[in-house]
Amino acid sequence: MKRRTSSTIPFGYKLTENNLLEEIPEEQKALNKIIPLIKTRSISLREGATWLEYETGRYLSHMGLKKIADKYE
Repeated sequence: MKRRTSSTIPFGYKLTENNLLEEIPEEQKALNKIIPLIKTRSISLREGATWLEYETGRYLSHMGLKKIADKYE
């Protein structure tokens, strides 16, 4: 678990009763599946964001996905 550092709950996490961030395994798995495709430019950021919303039911903008992808190595 991580400490909450901003008002926004990051994609792939949920807020617990103790104000800590807990990972959501399904969302983390979906991110790990889509990030390499974005890095290799196999799909666009918009396509990736749409796919993530379809798979997880949680909205993520294409620019939000870009910020996440930029942090991955």
